[in-house]
Amino acid sequence: MRSENHHTDPEEGTTSFGFKTVGREQKASLVRGVFDKVADNYDLMNDLMSGGVHRLWKDMVITRANPQPGEMLLDVAGGTGDLSRRFIKKAEMVRQRRGGKPAHAIVCDINAQMLIAGLQRGTDEHLSWVCGDAEHLPLPDSCVDAVTISFGIRNVTNKVQALKDMRRVLRPGGRFLCLEFSKPVNQAIQKPYDLWSFHAIPRLGQLFAKDRESYQYLVESIRKFPDQERFATMMKEAGFIHVGYTNYSGGVAALHTGWAI
Repeated sequence: MRSENHHTDPEEGTTSFGFKTVGREQKASLVRGVFDKVADNYDLMNDLMSGGVHRLWKDMVITRANPQPGEMLLDVAGGTGDLSRRFIKKAEMVRQRRGGKPAHAIVCDINAQMLIAGLQRGTDEHLSWVCGDAEHLPLPDSCVDAVTISFGIRNVTNKVQALKDMRRVLRPGGRFLCLEFSKPVNQAIQKPYDLWSFHAIPRLGQLFAKDRESYQYLVESIRKFPDQERFATMMKEAGFIHVGYTNYSGGVAALHTGWAI
């Protein structure tokens, strides 16, 4: 299946929700409903869907983020706090060698059930939890050193607006890292990937989470997401500089990076 570029003009009245077309004002509540249902099994299903590889991808994201003592991370669509916990742990390892203040992370998610699932995994004084919309982040300008978003941007209605707001909260010189499912770079990967996605993942959702419909949406949302080059263009439109991307697992996922000025 070909990955299509479905960047919807902000002035248009409709957008995609998986393979369906819905009113733009409807999408956020529909996405919230999906994640309300999947929150309790989210981490388990990520392991099942990716064979655990998503953990390696996230480790590579944090290596590229290069956390430092005293820094503040904003993890948008941060859900259960996977990236935030990794960021704090990596910064603490550096602090043990070099000294300095502890790093902090803000986990921001529009879905309260996802935040609750994250809190149930445990928290500490260096983690903050905020319920907020990626398009209108509840933070002041230029207040964080790094912004991450992992497998969340594809669920946002106005992606360029969200990118602009994530750039807004970054301090000058701050870095942005977005991990998202993307377009495999060759057909040898694409065909088995399609078979796994459209046949196995919804069945896993039914078997382990008793929810086939939500996982069908998640698979469809991946196919509707812009490919690597188009998303890089959207980042530039949002004002990021030094924009680039790195394919993981042959383009099944990609890490998009940029800097704020």
